[in-house]
Amino acid sequence: MKTTLIAIVPAAGIGSRALDSATKTQGVPKQYRLLGGQPMLRRSVQALLADERISQVRVAVAPGDTWATAALDGLPRTVCLPCGGDTRAETVLNTVQSLDKDEQAWVLVHDAARPGLPKQALARLIDACLQAQRGGLLALPVPDTVKRATPAEPVGVLETVDREGLWLAQTPQLFPAHALRGALQAAKEQGFVVTDEASAMELAGSQPLLILGSARNFKVTWPEDFELMEKWL
Repeated sequence: MKTTLIAIVPAAGIGSRALDSATKTQGVPKQYRLLGGQPMLRRSVQALLADERISQVRVAVAPGDTWATAALDGLPRTVCLPCGGDTRAETVLNTVQSLDKDEQAWVLVHDAARPGLPKQALARLIDACLQAQRGGLLALPVPDTVKRATPAEPVGVLETVDREGLWLAQTPQLFPAHALRGALQAAKEQGFVVTDEASAMELAGSQPLLILGSARNFKVTWPEDFELMEKWL
């Protein structure tokens, strides 16, 4: 039986770390900032649409969002849902719950701020997870020496952390819809703060696959990241 793949892009936040003073004045959330003349959100959705196996991209925005319709205009296989919550986890859960519960779908959750996702990396994730019938995520091994900082000012080095076996999580993250729905709901009920879908699955007892991602797939987080991403694009 053919597997249904549905992508979810949570885009209900404002990305305050990436906002410079000019953007804050304009009140434009970072996912709608232009990259090469197109909103970053649009480019992230286009990266997902590059794989024809993804049957639909569901973009979850905040209720009352006034930018999404124009940003996504004309994109095929794309729907916009005003179901954003207070946190990323709530937004993803709300979107997963919008799916038919009887449908045996897998969902890819991808950051709106990762427009540089290469088609090859996306294909690696889908191929590996479906072949193993096991959820997973794109990630990169940590290349640098890692320092743990002191908790109080002035910030100093508390210790050097062994980077062996450490990976930097990226998106997309791909899991069976029913399993992810249950994991996110359980995390919410237990009061666990999860920052990505894999951590919710880990709390539920899963060990997601780590699939090699790409340096191009970095998350636009700081104001200077926009210039760097434009060079990649």
